[in-house]
Amino acid sequence: MRFNGTILSFAAASLLALAAPIAPAAADEPDLFLHARGGKGKPGGNDGATPSAPTYYSWMSPEIQAAWDAGYLGQDVSITVVDDFNSRNKGFGNLGDGISRKRHGEWTLKQAGMIAPEALTFADEFTVESAVTLRSGMNVINASYGFQELASLYSTGWENAYPQEKSIIDAARNGTAVISKSAGNNGLPIGSVLADGSQDFLSLGLVGTQSAIFVGATDWNGTVSAPALLAGYSNYPGANTTIQNQFLVVGVDSATTGLAGTSFAAPIISGYAAVLSSKFKSASETQIANQLLSTARQDTLLLYDPQLHGRGEASIERALAPASIQ
Repeated sequence: MRFNGTILSFAAASLLALAAPIAPAAADEPDLFLHARGGKGKPGGNDGATPSAPTYYSWMSPEIQAAWDAGYLGQDVSITVVDDFNSRNKGFGNLGDGISRKRHGEWTLKQAGMIAPEALTFADEFTVESAVTLRSGMNVINASYGFQELASLYSTGWENAYPQEKSIIDAARNGTAVISKSAGNNGLPIGSVLADGSQDFLSLGLVGTQSAIFVGATDWNGTVSAPALLAGYSNYPGANTTIQNQFLVVGVDSATTGLAGTSFAAPIISGYAAVLSSKFKSASETQIANQLLSTARQDTLLLYDPQLHGRGEASIERALAPASIQ
């Protein structure tokens, strides 16, 4: 069963960024990604149009501007976003270029493309059970959803019945794609059994894999002078040291964008992975994932604790700093 409701918190935006229910799509609104599993990538985050010069918005970390200025824009990288592109559910948000109404996947794809404006972005509908296509060059997969099932049904190899999830887990195990997986919005350790007896099987399948990163959310982009707090809704690593070593946080400024949840943290890491790869062109997906994890900051987080923040707050500036990576 696909956990289609907590993908992952989707707040509606108004001028005051107030929460509101997601309204059904109106008949005259274009289905931008109705045929979601197409073979042609779209550059940037502006709904498939050829991107202009990247634009910095306040919800982004200031560090991304320096990366763009140095020419690192996600060139020659494919970002595949596995998400909702077909439903009639749309929500309002504003990523800085005006309030609009989109499906969850349209928001996450747009966000990743705004961070890495020259990456090719591909939309994969998450209710279509076929394997994610890996393309030539560097691959990043954004998974801002959970595969929620009763914990009593979990068994090793469960993913063999689900080609899409199997392909994501295999890519993480084999290091053939950087996987950016949203941590979840239950305010619990990743992998917890919820009150209804369910668990996120996709998260369980990614634990300990070589190129998967779990992404939690802070309420803003932290600085040394204004360290950030873990968002109250964000899942976290807990005592599992393997998950701690795979876990990063980034700021999700829902007060500005109207988009709340770790769903909107994962695309930032997807974009960072593409930007990083555009400097270290010969690096593998595993090396890119490890570089993001190993260069995270702890001094920008209030009361840093690996059980809450994993490796720390992602820093694209620090990740890009060396001349080469191992």
